[in-house]
Amino acid sequence: MSRYFPHPPYAEDQPLAKTILTTHVATRAVTLGTLIGITFTGVRTVIPALRPKTDSPFAVRLLHSCARNIFITLGITGVGLVGRMWGREHVEWQDRSWRLLENKGQTETDDWTYGGMGGATVGALIAMLRAGKEARPAVAMLGWRGVVGAAGLGSVGGMMGYLGWRYGVNGGKFSEKLAKKEERTGL
Repeated sequence: MSRYFPHPPYAEDQPLAKTILTTHVATRAVTLGTLIGITFTGVRTVIPALRPKTDSPFAVRLLHSCARNIFITLGITGVGLVGRMWGREHVEWQDRSWRLLENKGQTETDDWTYGGMGGATVGALIAMLRAGKEARPAVAMLGWRGVVGAAGLGSVGGMMGYLGWRYGVNGGKFSEKLAKKEERTGL
């Protein structure tokens, strides 16, 4: 999404600075909350003494934990953003936002993260629409919480895809000059 924000040559001219920084913080909160939810669910599943007494399927517990932790981290990071930026000049918001947009790695991370979130959300909604009476998928059992959890899992999947692409396929390097479409080599 950061590609779609305007990006002027100088930080002082950066429009939508508060929107850009808030969107960045919220996006990272979704990914962090999902990672916390995955960790909690995994630990509670592996350690017998911590297993929940309910007999709900693992996928339901995972999606529910991810959704709950997404909301918690959104609240904490929202308060943290307000606390960090309280009383700052507008140019400081502009500078931080401009640096986020200038960073190639951050822009590429955003592309992969939003792609994963979008794909998982669409998949969850399709699963809910196709849900039958007998075998309901986990996302249909949880409703909107399942969709939020699925979007969070998609953000983590997108982040992992980015790490594989950037550091596995490209060796952590960015090309200095993008080749023309007809000059690009395939994998």
